[in-house]
Amino acid sequence: MIDILITAGIALLLGSGLSYFFWNIALKRRKVSIINEATSEAEVIKRDKILQAKEKFLQLKSEHEKYINERNLKLSQAENKYKQKETLLNQKLEENQRAKNELDAIRENLNNQLELLDKKNEDLEKLHKQHIEQLETISGISATEAKDQLIESLKDEAKSEAVSYVNEIMDEAKMTANREAKKVVIETIQRVATETAIENAVTVFNIESDEIKGRIIGREGRNIRALEAATGVEIIVDDTPEAIILSAFDPVRREIARLALHQLVTDGRIHPARIEEVVAKTKKQIEEEIIEVGKRTTIDLGIHGLHPELIRLIGKMKYRSSYGQNLLQHSREVANLSAIMASELGLNPKLAKRAGLLHDIGKVPDEEPEIPHAVYGMKLAEKYKEKPEICNAIGAHHDEVEMTSLLSPIIQVCDAISGARPGARREVVESYIKRLKDLENLALSYPGVTKTYAIQAGRELRVIVGSDKVTDKEADSLSYEIAQKIQDEMTYPGQIKITVIRETRAVSYAK
Repeated sequence: MIDILITAGIALLLGSGLSYFFWNIALKRRKVSIINEATSEAEVIKRDKILQAKEKFLQLKSEHEKYINERNLKLSQAENKYKQKETLLNQKLEENQRAKNELDAIRENLNNQLELLDKKNEDLEKLHKQHIEQLETISGISATEAKDQLIESLKDEAKSEAVSYVNEIMDEAKMTANREAKKVVIETIQRVATETAIENAVTVFNIESDEIKGRIIGREGRNIRALEAATGVEIIVDDTPEAIILSAFDPVRREIARLALHQLVTDGRIHPARIEEVVAKTKKQIEEEIIEVGKRTTIDLGIHGLHPELIRLIGKMKYRSSYGQNLLQHSREVANLSAIMASELGLNPKLAKRAGLLHDIGKVPDEEPEIPHAVYGMKLAEKYKEKPEICNAIGAHHDEVEMTSLLSPIIQVCDAISGARPGARREVVESYIKRLKDLENLALSYPGVTKTYAIQAGRELRVIVGSDKVTDKEADSLSYEIAQKIQDEMTYPGQIKITVIRETRAVSYAK
């Protein structure tokens, strides 16, 4: 058993030694193989790098040669330019030298001539003195006294000639002034054309069928009463087929009523609450449209830098008439006429056009002033920082203030030209509208009155009072007092019906 173990141990040692020996031989062979492969790969990489380096070198060499050639070309071109400039400079130097020599010769010649001239002047002065001495001896007076006598005689002669010349110019100016003024006015009128349609006091609202009339009137007339109370327009529903007449002297009210009625009919919901809502929305829409019209007008006329409030007043002119003539149309016409006339007279056409457009802004105030519209318009222009000559032109176009610039008579003349066109104005309409406004303002002056509307061509005055400020008994006495005051203070045809409306409303909201 021991022998077997010894033998096994010896065999194990021999096997381990042989295994180690053979493993070393295999590792050496593997190492040699790896080294050979790495060497071959290194050779390949080396050859590739050498080739790449050669290619890079050749590329850099060609680029360098190209750069050298371009630089040499530029240097040669620059050298040629410098040679050309040097040649031109030498030529100019030679020309300058020749010119200098010629100038020196001319200067020398001129100096010689000046010396001769000085000698001649000295000789002439001597002769002049001798001549004066001889004249003084012959005449018996000195040269100073003779000069004074001559000056006095020339003064008198010049004065008489100047006076006659001035008189001739004045006579000629008087003869030609009227002719030239008429020529300027006629040429200005011929270059501006405008419509002269007269505005009416009624608007016709067309409807698709007569069935809608009943819905507009409403149960027991409540819808039409609510619409008249909200807009201040008299709504006439008669036998005219497919039409309703809106009657009011104020174009803004008529337009609000027309747009509100159109929206109500289109929507189909017609009742008092809806009517008040639509009328309020339409009023806001009209205000926006007024501002838009003002902006568009200033852009069309090329007028810039106006205050926003002046632009709003210009837009408001669209809904105002002056003796039946649309105020915005009239102001635009005056602006164009003024610009043309100012150009003909050599004045500033832009200032003239600006003053012409603004000359009647005193007719469209938010509150009726106590002063004439021209003076009120001038105060508005001063308030919004317009130039003094424009303010004076606005205030002086009806001679309420003194004219201080040449722009003022131009605006006055052009205002008269625009208003004097055939069919442009109608005095009766203007006085009628003024009477209706006075009628409304008279009733509005009483305490507790919130709204007043003159309808039926001024034959009826509707007065809306606050239910919390006026009682039923006070409403009766208010109606009587207004009627008495109208009788005492106003002139009118026929009779006027005064209707005082007092309404109590209870409003709650369910949330």
